[in-house]
Amino acid sequence: MAVKQTAGRNQLGVVAPKFAELNDDVLFGEVWAREDKLSPKMRSIVTVVTLVAKGIFDSSFEHHMTTAKNNGVTRDEMAEILTHEAFYAGWPNAWAAFRTLLAVYGNEADDGAAADFKPMFGMGDPNDAYAAYFIGQSYLKPLTGADDPIHMSNVTFEPGCRNNWHVHHGAGQILIVVGGRGWYQEWGKPAVELVPGTVINIPPEVKHWHGAAADSWMSHIAFSEPVEGATNEWLEPVDDEQYAAVR
Repeated sequence: MAVKQTAGRNQLGVVAPKFAELNDDVLFGEVWAREDKLSPKMRSIVTVVTLVAKGIFDSSFEHHMTTAKNNGVTRDEMAEILTHEAFYAGWPNAWAAFRTLLAVYGNEADDGAAADFKPMFGMGDPNDAYAAYFIGQSYLKPLTGADDPIHMSNVTFEPGCRNNWHVHHGAGQILIVVGGRGWYQEWGKPAVELVPGTVINIPPEVKHWHGAAADSWMSHIAFSEPVEGATNEWLEPVDDEQYAAVR
């Protein structure tokens, strides 16, 4: 399920409420949410290509370029898409689109690690709200809405990224690995390797951590039992010595 869109109501809810409703509820709430018909990555590609063809390079174009990146379109793929489109949409339009690509993806040399990893559900946004509880960069892609009975998210870890030791109080958690390779460890037990298809059932009150391998990205779906009053307690980081011991 797509993340609920509110941009229309936030910006035009008073001036044009019907337009805002159509933008938020129909375009994004219904059309973009039809992920069983067309993946978010493909919808992003179609949207970017259409905007380039129409010569639209305002803030909405940068937003859709950023969304494409979050939905798994790599910089190399986007560059190839724009190069191909230049012959159909025009050279000036392609140049304008490449300027946005540089702003969104950057112009640094790519070591290839991120470009080769394509999360099943897209990369999501940087997991800034929980950055204090991670070593390294993680990304969060909610898969259900705030009002749904079960909260499910796809979490992606860059190589070497891991979360702190933590405990789920009152409810367990299930992890389903959907890409890459990583580790899960419970306090006092050997680490368990995570590969696509691995399912980890974490009981409540068990101290544990999970994250990517040192040489690989990793994505997993995480969801918890819908227990009222359940909490998450973040503890100490997994230091380099502890992490090195499981490589």
